[in-house]
Parts: sequence; structure tokens; C-alpha cells
Amino acid sequence: MAVQTAEQLGSTRSGKAWLRAVAWALLGLVLLAVSVAPSLPVPERIADERAFLDAQPCGSGEAAGGTAGCLHTIRGTALSAERVKSGKATVFRVQLRAPVPAPADRPMHLDSHGELSELLKPGDEVEVTTWRNVQVAVSHDGVSETLPGLPDEKATMLVGLTLAGVWLAILGFIAAFGSARRARCLATGRPFPPPVRFSLAKCVGVVAASLAAGFVAGSIWDAWTAVVMTVAFWALIALPATIAALLWDRDQSRTSLAAAQLGAEHGRAN
Repeated sequence: MAVQTAEQLGSTRSGKAWLRAVAWALLGLVLLAVSVAPSLPVPERIADERAFLDAQPCGSGEAAGGTAGCLHTIRGTALSAERVKSGKATVFRVQLRAPVPAPADRPMHLDSHGELSELLKPGDEVEVTTWRNVQVAVSHDGVSETLPGLPDEKATMLVGLTLAGVWLAILGFIAAFGSARRARCLATGRPFPPPVRFSLAKCVGVVAASLAAGFVAGSIWDAWTAVVMTVAFWALIALPATIAALLWDRDQSRTSLAAAQLGAEHGRAN
């Protein structure tokens, strides 16, 4: 009866392990499919980036606006210039007095500790450089500041998101393989190594490393070179770090298991 009960228990545990393997595999497939989405706009972003980097100042007959492919300078007067909260960050927000053409009619968020935050006051004359419908830079009295969110900063971050999704999907497939191996071992009564736990910290580390690689590459290189270097940085940082974390966790699990077995044997000996 005891043997039969042990066999039934092993069969039940094996079935649960197979269910976990299927669940991990499905999760990996979903993550892989979702990770493709951020990569789809990358060629278009690269084209925009090249157009922006090659843009020249507009001639006298070219107007600012959504389709202008040149760098247009809009002059206006600061209606307000003050430090405000934008989410959790503090920015130096500048609003020009109407009428001014788009996109200079939108509030501009500058560095709260930049030079312009110390110089610019309401009523001062301001020059805003724009490209298509993007605010590029703000100038006053010979001091200029580049605004965030330029076209040359977006493609690599999308690649970083794609890499994060792909690597999470790979981890899902690794978990599926491990669960399937444990299911076979349970069914045949063979020993198997303890499972590796996927903690939230490890998942956040995977995502953070990919985005950090995209940010660094986008800050140094342009266009497709930045994309290639994003993948290279990710491979050099995220891949070894994740493998090391998984191996460290498994070593910890084995050490704990060995200590528990040693304690049990010691207790039986006493």
C-alpha cells in the first residue's frame, strides 16, 4: 500500500510538473509575440533619425510645421518661466506668448538646474528651434539647451524593449524545459536538481539591463549602428548577468538542500 501510495504521489507530482512545463512554454510564446511589437517601428524611427540628423536650417520661404524637413527657428516672448513638478521630476517650464506657430506654442520642459533656468524670465525674447512637429532646442542671450525626446533617442529604446521581451521569453522556455525534465525524473524516480526561482528582482534586472544598453548606445552612436551596439551591449551585460544569477541561485539551493540533508542525518544518528 505504501509503495502504491508513493507511486500515486510521484505520478501526481509528475503531472503537475508537466502542466507547469506547458504553462511556461505558453508564457514564453506570448512574451515572444509581444516583444516583436516594439521592433516594428524601428526602421521608420531610423529613417526619421537620419532625416533629423541631416536636416539643415530652413530658408526664408519655408514655414515651420508638421512636414517641414528643415530646422526652423521661431522667435517669441516668454509668457511664463518657472520651476514646476512634472510627475516626480522638477522641470523648468517655459511657455511662449501667443501667437506663435506650432510646435513652439506648446510648453517646453527644460533642465531645472540648467543655465537657462537661471537666466530666463517672463518677457525675455526666446528662440525655439523646431523640426517637423518636434521642439529641438531653446536659446536665449547666446545660451542654448537641447530638449529631450528628439528623434535620435527613440529607436534604441524600442530595441531595448524588444531584447527585454525576447530574453524573458527565453527564460520562460528554459523554465519549461526544466519543468519537463523534472516531470520525466519524477515519473522514473530519478533525482533532479532543485528548480531555479524567477524572482521579481531578476526580471526587473533583465528589463533594466536591456533599456540601459539602448540608452548608452543611443547616446554614443546613430541610426543602425546604435541598434547593433544595443544588441552587443545587451549580450555583454544582460546575458552573463542573468546566467550568473541563475547559477548562483541554483548553487544556493543545492547548498541549502545539502545542509538540510546533513541535519536530518545528524538527527537520525543522535
